[in-house]
Amino acid sequence: MPYRSIPEMFLKRVAATPDSHAFGGPDANDAPVWYTWAQIGARAKAIAAGLTTLGVGKEDRVAILANTRLDWVVADLGVMCAGGATTTVYPTTEPEDACFIVADSGSKVLIAENPAQAGKMDAASCPGLTHIVIIDGEVNQNAVIPQMTLAELEKAGAEALAAQPGLIESIVETIGQDDLATLIYTSGTTGRPKGVELLHGGWCWQGVAQGAIGVLIPSDLQFLWLPLSHSFGKTLICGIIHVGVPTYVDGRVDKIIDNLGIIKPTLMCAAPRIFEKVYNRVVTQAQSAGGAKAKIFAWAVRVGKQRVALEQAGKSIPGGLKFKNGLAHKLVFSKLHARLGGNIRYMVSGSAALSVPIAEFFAAAGLPISEGYGLTETSAGNFVNRPDSLRIGTVGQALGDLEAKIDEDGEILLRGKPVMRGYHNLADETAAVFTDDRWFRTGDIGELDAKGFLRITDRKKDLVKTSGGKYIAPSHIEGLFKSINPYTSQALVIGHSRNYCTMLVTLDAEGIAGWAAGTPLAGKPYAEIVASPEAQELVAGYIKELNSKLNRWETIKKFTILPRDLTIEDGEITPSMKLKRRSVEQNFAGDIEKMYEGSLAEI
Repeated sequence: MPYRSIPEMFLKRVAATPDSHAFGGPDANDAPVWYTWAQIGARAKAIAAGLTTLGVGKEDRVAILANTRLDWVVADLGVMCAGGATTTVYPTTEPEDACFIVADSGSKVLIAENPAQAGKMDAASCPGLTHIVIIDGEVNQNAVIPQMTLAELEKAGAEALAAQPGLIESIVETIGQDDLATLIYTSGTTGRPKGVELLHGGWCWQGVAQGAIGVLIPSDLQFLWLPLSHSFGKTLICGIIHVGVPTYVDGRVDKIIDNLGIIKPTLMCAAPRIFEKVYNRVVTQAQSAGGAKAKIFAWAVRVGKQRVALEQAGKSIPGGLKFKNGLAHKLVFSKLHARLGGNIRYMVSGSAALSVPIAEFFAAAGLPISEGYGLTETSAGNFVNRPDSLRIGTVGQALGDLEAKIDEDGEILLRGKPVMRGYHNLADETAAVFTDDRWFRTGDIGELDAKGFLRITDRKKDLVKTSGGKYIAPSHIEGLFKSINPYTSQALVIGHSRNYCTMLVTLDAEGIAGWAAGTPLAGKPYAEIVASPEAQELVAGYIKELNSKLNRWETIKKFTILPRDLTIEDGEITPSMKLKRRSVEQNFAGDIEKMYEGSLAEI
């Protein structure tokens, strides 16, 4: 390992390429602005020095409660350069949970995006919080917890550095691989969030491993919109620093398509939901065009998939098929490339399972997605498909020297540098997820082949057992349905202790509105469209197609299209776009029970 800590890695990057582009972001008018490594280094050191004036020292926690933006990156680097550890808090977190995380972590300082985020803090609930730093907006001079702006913090830091120029370098010298760098609280798909203690050595391992396999290369231009409160975003920052990849940062999801056209990145990482939305949009537009256009689109996809099948089998591509693929690209797929900016070299999917049919579609379009795998507890990046060795349906091979094995019950076990120290102040919970010889229990079920490619088959705790004794993997069925029905937003299979399976479905609001155009349903509210007999018939057709691909005991006997999409605010999905099954089942318990009224033959 060439680094003792992230701050050392960062300062070495600044020294090596001071005048190269480091990070960019939108200005007040949404125009892209780029900053050099030297400029980012100066800001991070000023923030670090400012934090020392507030009493932040070795492993002291500083919480960041903000959306993904350039200031988040710089603030995080500043915290670590001060010797502190960053506690990440999702900006959509409700006040009660935000206070819990800040208090449980023992954070001394909170860096909040604006007064509204700062207002989530209750002094009585966060007794250890001594200061709040506001990125945008005015401070509350009468606040119980003293407030200051980020600009004021940087100014105080600049003054401290003027008096002691080598302050930050001297602090960085004291930080080692086994020191705490980050506290990330689990997204809470079950129970209260737990603080995952991640160390400098594990993050540095991530950066080096990403560079070693070519996931990131210096000539790349990356677009980063992922939540930096999440481990997927954080691990990418480590790779960016180690390799020196210029990266544009803008977390506004509604600006993703616009930014792709403006920034024209070569690299983008995303959760599967983003790729699903692009897929849905492309397929529904092709279908709605009808006639020759729809036929040409279908032909192009077939041709592309023929090529992909040969590539996956390690066979050469015949000249005739190469010609057809070139024509398919010119007539159809070039438009998709242009929509993604025109320069994409590599895309990575993580955070949840990517459906095989959707992966095959993008590969057919000449835009292969390399699926990866990891957990918050293992610093996010553990397995990934290499750019030159992609095996669809797997999450690739292990990074670096990470050890992996499959337990007797099929559970994936991991051991190595990126694995967490433990859950913050939760000794029993920590002990429960480690074997006696320190293998981490992932809770995922999988298979490792002879070449080390890992296939995830399901979450251990998400497997459901019908009242007929049959085990069912909901995520497999849900992913398959999303690939079949291009209007799907979310799908959730119900079946535990039931005598047959049912499904809750939500539809993509924009997609279904496009489908309704030109019919009597045009312009109607979403809830009215999805409740119509026409929409019910549409989805029923896709359910029938789904059932034709399933075992008898897995088939969906009834479905309900919900009157609204699932939301983070209602506690139904996490900010990293994972389904919170228990919450959805609780919120729509009445709809579920209606699907089990009457009787069907037990499966």
